[in-house]
Amino acid sequence: MFKRIKSVSACASFAFALLLFLGASWSSAADYVSVKGDNVNVRTGAGTNYEVSMELFKGYPLKVGSTQGDWLKIVDFENDSGWIHKSLVNDGNTVIVNGNKNVNMRAEASTNSKIVATVDRGVVMTRLETKGKWAKLKHSSGLIGWIYKPLLWP
Repeated sequence: MFKRIKSVSACASFAFALLLFLGASWSSAADYVSVKGDNVNVRTGAGTNYEVSMELFKGYPLKVGSTQGDWLKIVDFENDSGWIHKSLVNDGNTVIVNGNKNVNMRAEASTNSKIVATVDRGVVMTRLETKGKWAKLKHSSGLIGWIYKPLLWP
């Protein structure tokens, strides 16, 4: 028997950042970050005076494209973009399922391994390790398994 993991938010859907916030500046267009908390606003411009374009939840992965002061120009797995204040994100190790519909989570890093869950597109998980083209992931429910990396973002 396997579990089915569903997305828990309407705007549901990561991250892998290479720098620390303690005095570090955003250095590269290929940096990834994760949202620190729930109900975090993404805005149409670099400032609180701009409209809110998205509201994100804890762990949501984002790619940093550029910076303007303390604001980061970000894009998500669906190519939606906006601006977020750097205090609202951190370096992280989350990914988002980016299959067409849902993907199999397996007990081991192999398509021959037992399916332990079916995971919906947009579900965020914590990366524990990688092995070749596979990632060992943990869901917020505590379930741990392996998913083929091309089905994840980033």
